[in-house]
Amino acid sequence: LRNFNLMKLFLPLFFAFFVAFHGTAQSPAYTNALIYERSPYLLQHAHNPVNWYPWGEEALAKAKAEDKMLLVSIGYSACHWCHVMGHESFEDTAIARLMNTHFVCIKVDREERPDIDKLYMNAALLTNGETGWPLNGFALPDGSPFFAGTYYTPEQWTKMLTYITHEYATDREKIEETAKLVTNGIHSVNEVARNTTERKFSLATISKSYAQLYKEFDREKGGKLGTPKFPTPSVWKGLLQYAEITKDTAALEQVNRTIMAIANGGINDHLGGGFSRYATDADWNIPHFEKMLYDNAQLVELYCLAWQKTKKPLYKEVVFETLDFIDRHMTAANGGFYSSLDADSEREEGKYYVWTSREIDSLLKKDATLFKAYYAIREEGNWEAGKNILRKNPLEAEIARKEGMTLHALHATLDACEKKLVAARKKRVQPTLDDKILTSWNALTLKAYVRAYRTFGEKRFLKTAKKNAHFLLDNMIDESGSMKRSYNDGTASISAFMDDYAFVISSFIDLYEATFDQAWLDKANSLTNYSIVHFQDTTTQLFMFSLVASEEIIVKEAEIYDQVIPSSNSEMAINLIRLGHYYTNTEYLEMAEQMVSNIQPRMAKNPYFYSNWLRAEQFLATEPFEVAITGKNALNIRQEMDQHYLPFVFFYGAKKSSSLESLAGKFVKGKTTIYVCQYKSCKAPTQSVEKALEQLHF
Repeated sequence: LRNFNLMKLFLPLFFAFFVAFHGTAQSPAYTNALIYERSPYLLQHAHNPVNWYPWGEEALAKAKAEDKMLLVSIGYSACHWCHVMGHESFEDTAIARLMNTHFVCIKVDREERPDIDKLYMNAALLTNGETGWPLNGFALPDGSPFFAGTYYTPEQWTKMLTYITHEYATDREKIEETAKLVTNGIHSVNEVARNTTERKFSLATISKSYAQLYKEFDREKGGKLGTPKFPTPSVWKGLLQYAEITKDTAALEQVNRTIMAIANGGINDHLGGGFSRYATDADWNIPHFEKMLYDNAQLVELYCLAWQKTKKPLYKEVVFETLDFIDRHMTAANGGFYSSLDADSEREEGKYYVWTSREIDSLLKKDATLFKAYYAIREEGNWEAGKNILRKNPLEAEIARKEGMTLHALHATLDACEKKLVAARKKRVQPTLDDKILTSWNALTLKAYVRAYRTFGEKRFLKTAKKNAHFLLDNMIDESGSMKRSYNDGTASISAFMDDYAFVISSFIDLYEATFDQAWLDKANSLTNYSIVHFQDTTTQLFMFSLVASEEIIVKEAEIYDQVIPSSNSEMAINLIRLGHYYTNTEYLEMAEQMVSNIQPRMAKNPYFYSNWLRAEQFLATEPFEVAITGKNALNIRQEMDQHYLPFVFFYGAKKSSSLESLAGKFVKGKTTIYVCQYKSCKAPTQSVEKALEQLHF
């Protein structure tokens, strides 16, 4: 901390020294307090004429001392419309003067401070019904929000600032009353009552929720009806699990329809791998071009599970291409994973990724016609005027037939074409990398690498997963169990939130199942105990998003909605179920039951936003199998069983010995033995994978 304060003192001097001796350097016209931050998003605004502060005591105290409203502007590095508003409004000196005169202006990176983002997102939902980024909120000097909106043109923003300034000066009581209503509204929207009736979980109840969910499905193009279309992997992961337990072929068809469309559409970067955050059209063809780590991680896991179920070659191809993308662009030397790639390059959305028909002709010569047919390239453009996004034609066999080629020859030609385009694309200005490392997103990616290793047996995937796990242990988690959320420039900062704990715990359980190294399971267990002490609400058993002892924001809540990332509480419910089985801990299982029963009424009404909760409920309605494997070849047996889709199986085991009570008495000298157990009793032990699989039936 002392070194950081010294840096703040001497950085301006160093900069002046540099300018004095390097005549080509130009001193920025403006510099604000964001210059001392590490977030790439905040640093993008460090030379705005707006007198930005980071969220913290200095800005909050200033607002109270000067009796000024807070203006809280929230975004993230890869956000296209955040850049647009930044250039249009926050670089405008007249607008900046208006902001600086009447407000204490705070910039927030939503990825570093999701707690603040959630507060103002709720305020936006309550006050104008709009959500998204950039998110611009207004609050009283004490931090109570009274209004929030999203993107504004410079004219709209100027009118908004002028109106709010006038109202605050002439009718402050009205604004204060609005702030009370908004605060109370946020409390009520997120308030969850403890279920005090008998806890009941059944497939019949779950089926009713999925029947409601089916109404929202796009049966032709996959995903959810309407636009924009988000991948939301947890929806399809849960539906795949449901299809397995109920043998619902329609559910499985919808999963395949959706993930095939995502894989073939423009949302997938067919040259460099990796998925964009969402599609703006109903066909998955027009991406919103930013690439987020969390989307790619969850999609890798989903495609692994779908491959286990269907063995479709495309799904394996997607997994390998996406992990190769993460290896090349999103992985730090220390084993951490970076956050995102920008939607823009050279201030233009998607410029790095799109092609003109003429460019394709010039680069591919005689193969251009074939390539353009396969990837839907048009002379006039398939997106904006003259611009084409690559989207794969799923009817490749028909294209091969028309061209008089075998599928092998078609793929060979396309591969050669793609390499030429990749080489040409490398010469372009690449999208900016957000190189901060976030604990929860890293844990999601760790889970993806573990799942890919278990599915395909590639040892390099496990090596990457272990390296990341050790990075988290060494840099983000201290001996007491306290975590940090963000890492950049060699420094971990910001107290972790419940999603960080939930996904790290989940990833360490996954790593245990892949390695049978009990240290990972024990660490997951100790972090769970830490979470119970420091985050759990004792009445509902739900976990607050921020530390219970924290007093930094005015409204605290338990995160319960499953959105593009599952909620921390639904993931913790699943963690408690898994750990409850591994450690025969009935207290954990009771907690999970209470949590899920609290949310059941909401699941029935709007299951789309409770998809991971539905997964948790399936584990409670259908007693999972526990497969214990002991002996020298335990990991090989587990790998062989992982060639099958087994969502209701918890694997545990050891080569020689284990302190787990559930493994006691299960070691047979000189033999590798499989025990299939359910309802606290085990079937006849076997050394045959085939026989063990036969025992896994409901």
